[in-house]
Amino acid sequence: MTDIEKIEYAKSFIDKLANGINPLDNSNVPEGDIVNNVRLSRCFFFVSDVLRQVIENGGVVSSKITAKVKKQSFILTQEQREKIVTNDNPMTISEITDYLNSLVDLEATKKISSTTITNWLIEKGFLINVTVNGKNRKKPTEYGNEIGISTIEKHGMYGLYTVIIYNASAQQFIYDNIDDILALKNMDK
Repeated sequence: MTDIEKIEYAKSFIDKLANGINPLDNSNVPEGDIVNNVRLSRCFFFVSDVLRQVIENGGVVSSKITAKVKKQSFILTQEQREKIVTNDNPMTISEITDYLNSLVDLEATKKISSTTITNWLIEKGFLINVTVNGKNRKKPTEYGNEIGISTIEKHGMYGLYTVIIYNASAQQFIYDNIDDILALKNMDK
């Protein structure tokens, strides 16, 4: 039996224990048995995952800390830019950033944040900061409205609140200006 096979065999025992199964006879472990303790079960699942990683690495134990690579700043390649499509339904800024982040390899690239885009929209005069009931909020300016930024009221757990939404035209405006948005972020650093 090779080392990998031994690790796979041990993992199968740990998996069974984690699920409350006696690995020797495949019977269910009695309810009050210590093996069914939640803390032990969680430990078994953790050890099982570590063994899975060792198996996937060909028997080599590797640390994510040593394998950590410095991520590059958010950037879209030409190929990624060509995949961008606007959504006919209005989107929030979080949905827009989630979409942009889905286009890049987040293992190697930092995410773009909602704040990065929002700060650029404020800097360019499409959004402004206002105080409502003692709280700082953002709202679209007349220029913002012209490019497709608007607000809607929603009912939430704590009552009525306002959400800024971006129609397809506003989404495209953001995508078209992504380099300028990123340049402003880099200047702020």
